[in-house]
Amino acid sequence: MTDRLRIALAQLNPTVGAIRQNLEQAKRTLADVAGQGADILLFPELFLTGYFPDDLLFKPRFVADAMAAAHEFAGATAGTSVTAIMPSVWQEDGKLFNAALVCENGAIIARRYKRELPNDDVFYEKRYFERAELQEPVTIKGVSIGIPICEDIWHPDVCAHLVDHGARILLCPNGSPYWRNKQATRYKLVTDRVAEDNVPLLYLNQVGGQDELVYDGASFAIEPGGRLVVQARSFEPEIMMSNWASTPDGWRCTDPHVAPLSSVDEAPWRACVLGLRDYVNKNGFKTVLLGLSGGIDSAIVAAMAVDALGADRVHCLMLPYRYTSKESLADAEDCARRLGVKYDVVSIGDPVEAALAELQPVFGNRPMDTTEENIQSRMRGVYLMAVSNKLGGLLLTTGNKSEMAVGYATIYGDMNGGFNPIKDMLKMRVYELADWRNHNRPADCLGPDGEVITQNIIDKAPSAELRPNQTDQDSLPPYPILDEILHGLIELELSVAEVVARAEGRFDRDLVKRIEKLLYIAEYKRRQSAPGVKITRKAFGLGRRYPITNGYRDVVEQVEQTAKLDSKGLE
Repeated sequence: MTDRLRIALAQLNPTVGAIRQNLEQAKRTLADVAGQGADILLFPELFLTGYFPDDLLFKPRFVADAMAAAHEFAGATAGTSVTAIMPSVWQEDGKLFNAALVCENGAIIARRYKRELPNDDVFYEKRYFERAELQEPVTIKGVSIGIPICEDIWHPDVCAHLVDHGARILLCPNGSPYWRNKQATRYKLVTDRVAEDNVPLLYLNQVGGQDELVYDGASFAIEPGGRLVVQARSFEPEIMMSNWASTPDGWRCTDPHVAPLSSVDEAPWRACVLGLRDYVNKNGFKTVLLGLSGGIDSAIVAAMAVDALGADRVHCLMLPYRYTSKESLADAEDCARRLGVKYDVVSIGDPVEAALAELQPVFGNRPMDTTEENIQSRMRGVYLMAVSNKLGGLLLTTGNKSEMAVGYATIYGDMNGGFNPIKDMLKMRVYELADWRNHNRPADCLGPDGEVITQNIIDKAPSAELRPNQTDQDSLPPYPILDEILHGLIELELSVAEVVARAEGRFDRDLVKRIEKLLYIAEYKRRQSAPGVKITRKAFGLGRRYPITNGYRDVVEQVEQTAKLDSKGLE
């Protein structure tokens, strides 16, 4: 048995379904680490298929292709001294498993299967995979290695079983998506397992965007005593090499290397930028476009797009109508200039007036209301989609989570688009991030330094500008209050009474009830909204699934309604 190991953690960015592309990336990585003298190479969870393949796993051909690719990768280990652990799918006796395939000397020498299948939050692996029996360690270079897969380490019995059966090091491949403060949760989890089992645990996570999800990497290793000895960077592909030695106290890292992580303030920006970049690039778009209104939401999306793709791939359009202020025109132009993007102004005045004239015989003498306002928004949507169709760019939509929560968005209008990087971001977080970006630029962001979103855009009252002197606060409470209510109703799943109690008199029950009603009745709109980056536990879509037809209200409210009905019946 060797007393030293050189372990490579491949924090890489796979593409779901792109088996051949992922295979070639794995081969290049294998050749790279072999040249660096690695003994063991670990890839992230389901690397060959990409995490997560969803119903591709129901296609027999997809599974067969993934298994053939695994054999091809194993063949690439011939002539190297590397033992590679390749997570992928594997079918055995008609059962499909989430597997880790141990490859060396040109062959798959062992297979280990995931036991604990997550079935909550964004995960639903029980739909596809069989739950495995408790697995045994694998002997690699004479050392007993345990390979718990992702969810397995959340269950103490899995790691305990591996260690009880001889494992001296645990290597854990993961597909763990980002949300705020997620790394603290991972550290606590791994530290607990290491304390219980008294062996090092190396935690490898993938990086990259996959539809709504963003994987932040941030792979690490903790050895007994709770010591952090390996830490990869956040949101960046990286091969982490670490050296380990057998000591009287067990295996220990001999060359600790801990890279700084993104701060809790920086991480949401980088998550949105990476999610947008990968959505655009992995789906083959060359450019993006968006409507630039002079407001905070479109400005921050434009800045994210430039950071993700570069100014030459971003096209912004201002689409003014009679209610568009001179200030908004100036702010939009200034924002486009600061970011260096292509910028066009296309008036929607004539088509809106023509639509209103044509509809007048149908509308009759009914007074003007939001219908006419929505025609403006929908005309902008028509123009933006036309440019998208003609020039081929992906249209980005720019509604924040606060607006989407209460339906303050026009379906088939400003909701038009193929992707929304701020979909899971409450309005006050938009302001915070705009201010943060004006003072910071991460190294992998392609936009300019300095103030990219002017203070005037940040300071002015938000408005859809669909009627004279309109502001959002005409029909909504101030955003700090709205966001607090929404945080309670959405993120914390609190009752109306609990939200009111937490407010300690700052707002009343009637306001919370009104916001709750708006939240529920806007579900049909959100079902038709563009996908967007998930940065909280309760993102609309993947993180929060509510029915559209929904008669439920808080039990207290139902009791009150029943009492009123009973009293009417008695009358």
